[in-house]
Amino acid sequence: MCYRSPGLFFTALLLWVGPLSGADAGGSPTEALATMLQRVAGLFDPTNTQTLTATLEVVRQEGLPKELAGRRAEVMVQAPDLLRVKTEIEKQTFEIGRDHQELWIWKPGKNFGLRGVPGMALYRTAPGKIDTSVLDPISLMIPREQLAMVPLLFQVESMPGTEVAGERCSVLRAMVMPQARALIKELPSGSITFWVRERDGLPVQIGYADGKGLDAAVAFRNLRLQPAVPKDVWQLSTPTGAKVERVALSHLKKFFPAALSVLTTQVTLLGPATGERAVVASHGLGRLENQDGTRVLFLKGTPEEMGEQHGKLMKRQVKDLVSRVLYGVGVGSSFEKGHWFFGEIEDCQARIEPFIGDRYLREMDALAKASGHDREELRLANFFPELFHCSGFCLFGDATQGGHMYHGRVLDYMKGIGLEPNATVIVHQPDQGNAWVNISYAGFVGSVTAMNEKHISMGEMGGKGEGQWDGKPMAQLVREVMENASTLDEALAILRKGPRTCEYYYVIADGINKTAVGIAATPTTFEVIRPGESHPRLPHAIHDAVLLSAGNRYEELAKRVQASHGKFDATSARELMTRPVCMTSNIHSVLFSPDTLDFWVANADDANPASHCRYTQYNLAALLKGPAKNGSK
Repeated sequence: MCYRSPGLFFTALLLWVGPLSGADAGGSPTEALATMLQRVAGLFDPTNTQTLTATLEVVRQEGLPKELAGRRAEVMVQAPDLLRVKTEIEKQTFEIGRDHQELWIWKPGKNFGLRGVPGMALYRTAPGKIDTSVLDPISLMIPREQLAMVPLLFQVESMPGTEVAGERCSVLRAMVMPQARALIKELPSGSITFWVRERDGLPVQIGYADGKGLDAAVAFRNLRLQPAVPKDVWQLSTPTGAKVERVALSHLKKFFPAALSVLTTQVTLLGPATGERAVVASHGLGRLENQDGTRVLFLKGTPEEMGEQHGKLMKRQVKDLVSRVLYGVGVGSSFEKGHWFFGEIEDCQARIEPFIGDRYLREMDALAKASGHDREELRLANFFPELFHCSGFCLFGDATQGGHMYHGRVLDYMKGIGLEPNATVIVHQPDQGNAWVNISYAGFVGSVTAMNEKHISMGEMGGKGEGQWDGKPMAQLVREVMENASTLDEALAILRKGPRTCEYYYVIADGINKTAVGIAATPTTFEVIRPGESHPRLPHAIHDAVLLSAGNRYEELAKRVQASHGKFDATSARELMTRPVCMTSNIHSVLFSPDTLDFWVANADDANPASHCRYTQYNLAALLKGPAKNGSK
């Protein structure tokens, strides 16, 4: 995906820009390090008129994403505010530039580019909110006057000289002193190694090893200094007929750290479940609990109260998610589609917003205020086009042991973009309507996976129809069902009424009446598939079962259900969701038992799709009883 490309570039660039310097052959290793750092300061002095060029190449990437192997980028930079980069990501060329206070990105293969300029309106719906952001000078992360102290923090040693790309190099290795790390926790552990070209003191390679599995190195091929190049070199130059859109500088500026965060996200494997539950924080009637290492957020009251509770209790997570969704994935998608993401999503907003209930907008706006976002920004994040490729099923009656009901929901959607660290089980107790649980992510007001206190559970699967936005967004319709439906018939009535957008498929289960349906819905059509019924796209009719998936995943799901029909319990029902029924993009999997209000949730980690990770068990009735006593089970 194109949204990863800036992350790959900046990983290498940060390694390069930070230590860019040379070392004298004479003097102690510590003096050599000091000399290197002072030369760095000179290169990034605003009065410097030289242009620095090099081709960066990742020559070792143990402990980093395998996609970095052999990655190259042609870089040209002149402090304090000129930069040009050319690189290839997944066989597609990208060029990135900075021309004083303008940022630009160009994708030749799409004949498409973006120019981020200051002074533009941030949002179409708020023309008075003008972008006032500025780009900081290209400089070292440490002020020049502090550089003289840096060598005192390191133990520096000279290593045997070697050749890199045919050039004779001296080698310096620097390791942070233990006493320095005891005083400054932020200092890195491990060692930094510099390969310094002897003929001119310029580095041709730098490596970092943390002693814990990370061992990376970047080479600087053809590194040279030259007189300042002509001004037009730094400008975006495009062929006739190219599509270049002028956009707010801050939107493009936020893209780069968001894309880098996508690349560096880490989600660790959960340990064994112990049943422990503790209150972490509270605000008003809301609270945040930890249950077996997972977040459970409780929201209660009016829309304004619930929005404020959400924003205050999860401010950091909401900020992280908005950044990743809007500026990482969203802006990044512009280069794949060949048009500006914010223009597309604001078109969607203009058509969807008139159909959105006032209560949901009020909650979004309160959430935005409490978490420190513009209301326009938080709304756009919630209107993010949802293109899911998922699976769902419901088994009951003769299909299960004891006639229990099991509703499985597999969300296959953008694993790896950074939603996983913000996964949250949200318990809603609105002042109007049913209480319900939302298997969601920080910052989202709508829902795609949910169950209410009336024993109605629901999950959806996205289809085609993107652009058919004259109706209520799917995530709001799911929430309306949760808050207003007490029976399956009432849920169907809400979905039929709509108005609906795009193309979506649903599985809805009723734990009281022990029945379920599958639904295929577009803005103009509404098909209901009852238990034991077949459909041209779902040809396997299975007694007391509703199955919803696509292609080979549907065939595998049907095969598994047929093989164990009548024997399913909660454990074997969860096993139905493992590969290949789930995709490698499987970000969360949930098993609801609507008759008992039990539910099990698994979220993806770094290495595994959700269905192969640990499930945490909850019970909605128990969660609604009140706060946990710290340390309780």
